[in-house]
Amino acid sequence: MAKQRTLSIIKPDAMEAGHAGAMIARLEAEGFAVLGMKRLHLTRPQAEGFYAVHRERSFFGELVEFMSRGPIVVMALEREDAIAKYREVIGATDPGKAAEGTLRKLYGKNVGENAAHGSDAPETASGEIAYFFTGYEVRPTA
Repeated sequence: MAKQRTLSIIKPDAMEAGHAGAMIARLEAEGFAVLGMKRLHLTRPQAEGFYAVHRERSFFGELVEFMSRGPIVVMALEREDAIAKYREVIGATDPGKAAEGTLRKLYGKNVGENAAHGSDAPETASGEIAYFFTGYEVRPTA
């Protein structure tokens, strides 16, 4: 199986609680290579741009407010089957329904404040990585 890339975001709730280091260590232990990493504090317009696909959904305003309330860590990750594996490691969107040992089960508070974001498809991952990283910040695909 070929290597694949995904975007990871450690969300403001996990940052505020001091869980970023443990989350990054877990991802590395799961075989993810960190190709790029930044600590950012999104402005409201930046959060709106990133989550534009959800603009018409009822939770959009709350999501944008949450994602712009404090620092986040964004990472471009790579490994075999990265998207599926990352989603397995972070667990279900609702931490209460997430499997034991997943990042959301360990560090998420609720559906809205669930500690982590991950890409859901290769096309999404490509666009999401490009949203946060310019070409020279992450090595080109082999």
